[in-house]
Parts: sequence; C-alpha cells; structure tokens
Amino acid sequence: MEKNNRREFIKTVGVGAAAVGAGIAASAVPAMAKKEKTFRWKMCTTWPPHFPMLGESADKIAQWVDEMSGGRLKIEVYGGGELVPAMGTFDAVSQGTVEMGHAASYYWAGKVPAAQFFAAVPFGFNAQSINAWILSGGGMELWEEVYSKFNIKPFLAGNTGAQMGGWFNKEINSMEDFKGLKMRIPGLAGKVLAKAGGSAILMAGGDIYTNLERGVIDATEWVGPFHDLKLGFYKAAKYYYYPGWHEFGTAFECMINKDAWNLLPDDLKAIVEAATYKSNIWMLSEFEAKNNAALRELVDVHKVQLKEFPKPVIKEMRKLSQEVLEEQAASDPMFKKVYDAFLAFQKNIYGWNKLSEEPYQELKKL
Repeated sequence: MEKNNRREFIKTVGVGAAAVGAGIAASAVPAMAKKEKTFRWKMCTTWPPHFPMLGESADKIAQWVDEMSGGRLKIEVYGGGELVPAMGTFDAVSQGTVEMGHAASYYWAGKVPAAQFFAAVPFGFNAQSINAWILSGGGMELWEEVYSKFNIKPFLAGNTGAQMGGWFNKEINSMEDFKGLKMRIPGLAGKVLAKAGGSAILMAGGDIYTNLERGVIDATEWVGPFHDLKLGFYKAAKYYYYPGWHEFGTAFECMINKDAWNLLPDDLKAIVEAATYKSNIWMLSEFEAKNNAALRELVDVHKVQLKEFPKPVIKEMRKLSQEVLEEQAASDPMFKKVYDAFLAFQKNIYGWNKLSEEPYQELKKL
C-alpha cells in the first residue's frame, strides 16, 4: 500500500472506530445511569443511639452497605426515640415512614404473637440452633409469611447468645418468691412470669436502670454480663441469677419495608442481605468474647451475688412455659403453625445435640 493511501486508510479506520466507540458509550449511558442510582434510607431502632453491640450493630449494617455498594445505598440510623418511639419501630417500617428497622421480634408480641419465635421463647433454641432453624430449617419462610401482611421483609441480624436470668432485689428460693414481683421481661417469658404470680413490664433498654433504682420494678432481665455491667444494674439490684431460662440465644432482626425493598436492584439486595449475615455473626462473637470478663468484674470488683435458680424453680418455669405456648397456639392459627414447625425442628436438632454438644460438655469436666 502506498504511503498516501495507507495514511488515508488509517484516518478512515480511526474515524470509524471513534464513531463506533461513541455509539457504544452513548448506548451505555442509560444502563450506567440506572446502575449508579443512589438510594437514601432511614433505619430506626429500639436501642439507645449507638448502644454497644445492639445499636452498634445497626450502625455497622449501614456502614457495610455503604462500603459494599460504593455509596449507592446510604442508610441513616436513628436510635430509639430519635425519629420514632423505640416501640414504634415495627409500625414505622410497616407503614413506610422509614425503610428499615432494627429490633427484637418479641417486642411485637401484642401485634404479631408468632413473631416471638424468631427472637426467643422460654426453653427454646440456643444461638446455634436458631440460626439453623431460620436459615436452613424453614424458619425464614415462616417468618416471611408472618410479616407479609404487614408489608415487611425480615432478616436475621444478630444474636446475644445465652442470657442471664436477671437482676433481683430479693432472693428467689421458691416459686412463692415470684408472687407480686414486678419484673421487666418481654415476650412469652412475661406471660410465664404472670402465670407464676408476677407482673411483666415491657420497657425500652434506656429506661430500665432508673425504674429499677426507684423501685418501679423489683427485677429485670436484659442480656448478659457485658451489657449489665455497662448499664450499672449492680448499683440497683443485689442478686444476679442464672440460667436465662427465658432466652437461651436471642436473635435480632433487621426489618425492611417491602415497597422500598422491591425498588432496589438485585445487586443492592444481595449487599443488604450480606450485611445482615455479617451482623448476625459479628454480634454473637462480640458477646461471647466479652461476657466472661465482665462477669468476673461484677463478681470480683462489685461484689455481686451470683446465684443459680433452684432446680425446682426451673422445673416449674418449664412447665408453665409449655402451658403458655399451648394456650397461645390454641387461640392463634398462625402461632400454632409456627409452633408446630418450631417443635419439629427442636426435636430434630436436640437429637443431634445429644451426640454432639452434650458429650462435649461432659468431656470438658474431665
């Protein structure tokens, strides 16, 4: 090819390539614009702002979603009372006032009785087992069904692990000691306490210490040593009881308004789901890592009287718990449906635990 012809050929090809490139770029603009759309959500919680582990978990979900999405989904987190009352979180998400909420599902017992199974029920699952039931044993499908009429999509987003039995201003030596007792205790456990002759009172975490100190309540459960030390309950109550028969492994939820959820592209949905999964294991790991050091400080430094509930008391509380569950199931078809599935999985997982977890615990005693 002659020099002048070659120059013309290169020029022609260059112009053509530029035109093709411009066409590709132009056709890509709508797709890129759609992909890069930014969403701004609000999340309200039932926890005091930035409360260790619980409120902090909500903060971290927002942070992780922001990081993984490259800023395409930004979530502003509000503590209980900052945007809506702590116990108004469920309604706020259901009605679309906010896109997300972070809470424990047993707080909605009066509105959605079956929701309690997805947090904790007395003598129910530990953290490992409730994860197995919800994520791999059909529990999530039931949870979604329970919440569907409220326009909410639930996600598992944390776990406290085994909780303590609570703080008391008097010793618990027999079932008689529960009579007339005013205790902050949520969910089905509150109904069990009522059967035992006490009064269950539901209140947000930020209100517990003051009410315990002033004698508005005689006892409270909250979570475990790490939190209980931070909240200073040892200054307001004398006796610290275990085991936490009412909550062996309490799960937490991240609720999303379904209308808001449906507007997200698939990759952002996957990012939100990944952030809740990460939160689930992060929170449990934090509690497991820090509880014993806090317990030792409560006992060794603050001279808290650590006590075990008497075996006859635990046996009777278990009996009353079963009565409460069966009574609720008899009056609520959805509760019964979830309860039946819960019992079936409990039987299954306990069968395996007898060969795995229980022998391991015995080995540690050798």
